[in-house]
Amino acid sequence: MANDAIAAIATPPGRGGIGVVRVSGPALEPTLHALAGRDLRPRQATRADFLDSTGAVIDQGLILYFRAPHSYTGEDVIELQGHGGPVVLNLLLQRCLELGARLAEPGEFTKRAFLNDKIDLAQAEGVADLIDAATAQAARCAMRSLQGDFSRRIEALVDALTELRIFVEATLDFPDEEVEFLESGKVRARLAAIRAQLAAIIAASQQGQLLRDGIHIVLTGQPNVGKSSLLNALAGTERAIVTEIPGTTRDLIRETINLREPRDPVEKIGIERTWQAVAVADLVLWVSDLTRPETCVPDPALGVRTTAGVPQLHVLNKVDLAGLEPSVRTMGGMVEVALSAKSGAGLDLLKTAVLTAAGWDVANEGAFMARERHLQALQLAQEHVTRAAGQSQVEFLAEELKLAQRALGSITGEVTADDLLGKIFSHFCIGK
Repeated sequence: MANDAIAAIATPPGRGGIGVVRVSGPALEPTLHALAGRDLRPRQATRADFLDSTGAVIDQGLILYFRAPHSYTGEDVIELQGHGGPVVLNLLLQRCLELGARLAEPGEFTKRAFLNDKIDLAQAEGVADLIDAATAQAARCAMRSLQGDFSRRIEALVDALTELRIFVEATLDFPDEEVEFLESGKVRARLAAIRAQLAAIIAASQQGQLLRDGIHIVLTGQPNVGKSSLLNALAGTERAIVTEIPGTTRDLIRETINLREPRDPVEKIGIERTWQAVAVADLVLWVSDLTRPETCVPDPALGVRTTAGVPQLHVLNKVDLAGLEPSVRTMGGMVEVALSAKSGAGLDLLKTAVLTAAGWDVANEGAFMARERHLQALQLAQEHVTRAAGQSQVEFLAEELKLAQRALGSITGEVTADDLLGKIFSHFCIGK
């Protein structure tokens, strides 16, 4: 445990009916007595006056006291639930600082919970992801991680690797039996099972990463094919100006690009920036106008500038003007979606095609709110396990298994550098 106390306002800035000031640290009974003027029972909400150094009342509200180790942080914790005005909350915070606490750093309460073994690192990140969740599905996904579902899957993999390592390393003492050992099938079968588990966790984690980070989509196409109208329809708001003048959307809005030769230096810079966006896109929507056949011819530069493996969808816009119905089909290996951005007809077809192209499994309810570092660790573990399966010497096999186990341990924090902890918790709210 830490040897100092920390304090912070745990509710958002501004005015509200209730505001919370939180304190965590060792042996907070004297602080509790100074704030309330009396002793209080642990784990019981008590109505009390909050007192300053002279005994005057700062505010009235509820005090909750959690004695270590039965608290969120694993330390003594005091929560003052008073009126939610910024002035009174700051007065309460200052009183806690006078009593020996220091101002908490971002995420320091959750960091102490991790350091005191109340939660692992993946669960700690789940706290931040739950707070930042933008949809109900993302919130459910983050809660699964916070409750330990993701960690338990990782721990099961680590246990399987540990058992296999014990089995393998025991053979190092009997070099004459190595060939027979490797060819017995026992190792290969266990490795195959571990690889299958890894693949399933990676798939679930990729779903969670889509929920957390979203999809970087770039709309491309000739001027006036309806890119801005499609952007507005997908966004559900007027994100781009829609006119009949070519090149109206000259600035990169993070979503659109015109495929044409620039006519002035400013436009040249804007188009070059959008080509850069294409190069790092997760998905490219190539938009054409069904009433203008020349716009349906693919631009060779698009294929050259798109990163290999990045999916493309061909959006055939203005079905209403062409007298056609919305539809989806595959032509030349590319999915084509015919729709009307103006009326919204066929927009649901496009959304489904986008999710499919991005790898989203609508039926998958077991996703975890994974981060990029989780996926990198899982993929690194997968590489080591794959290399282990191809080894013909027990020593190299044992080393690859050890490296795979270390990669997985970095997810839950069993193997974690201090600089990584600092980076992770610095993105948390102050007071959490």
